[in-house]
Amino acid sequence: MDLFADDPMARPLTYPGRVPAGSGVLVDDAYVPLRPEGAPQGWRADGETLAGLLAREGCAPLEERHRVVAVGSNAAPGQVRRKFLTHRVRPVVPMTVAEVHGVAPGVSAHVSRWGYVPAAPIGAPGETSRLFVLWLDERQLAALDLTEPNYRRRPLDGPVVLESGARVPPPFVYEGRHGCLAGPDGRGRRLTSQRRLIRSLLDTSPALRRLCGSTPEDFVRNVRDETVREAACLVLRAESRLGRASP
Repeated sequence: MDLFADDPMARPLTYPGRVPAGSGVLVDDAYVPLRPEGAPQGWRADGETLAGLLAREGCAPLEERHRVVAVGSNAAPGQVRRKFLTHRVRPVVPMTVAEVHGVAPGVSAHVSRWGYVPAAPIGAPGETSRLFVLWLDERQLAALDLTEPNYRRRPLDGPVVLESGARVPPPFVYEGRHGCLAGPDGRGRRLTSQRRLIRSLLDTSPALRRLCGSTPEDFVRNVRDETVREAACLVLRAESRLGRASP
């Protein structure tokens, strides 16, 4: 699978982009798989340790990096690469799969200017989610912050467990500023494919259909108009906003 295809900015219905099957390192325009064994510094990538790879590339070691849990498109290497190149930051980023307790990918109560309805974390007591943890140096973290105007970064409450069994201290997560959307049962909506999500929103809201059309394609096309998009956000928040549902 080409992890750098289907950019959601160009093709909104592909949001959140292509997510890898397992841990790896984004190195410029490649994604190098990692073999998780023991402490993450010793994980193997193409015959060398992760620590060795970062040193060879002249990049900050893991112990100097910040950890960020990805609940949406930040788990897609193509999206991360584009974000960093836009801000002239080199995209060399370890991306490790982890079990994150009490958190699940939900749906933010806003619509992006490109036409998709993005993810936001919601609390999921007693549950565990399989999510990616990004290990970012100082410049990468600052650049990622700039790409997240609809979110605020804050630390999670507890550590996470990597797929090797290693525990790492609490990472950051981007909490939605607009609250999250609730489903028909009143609980936080879970992130699904963008096409399925928009179809569900349209099916349950005559007001949204009047504004945005009756199909996901209609929705994406119409909400690119700022006036329509703002009106659609007001409808979503009035009809199905859950409020602060982040962990």
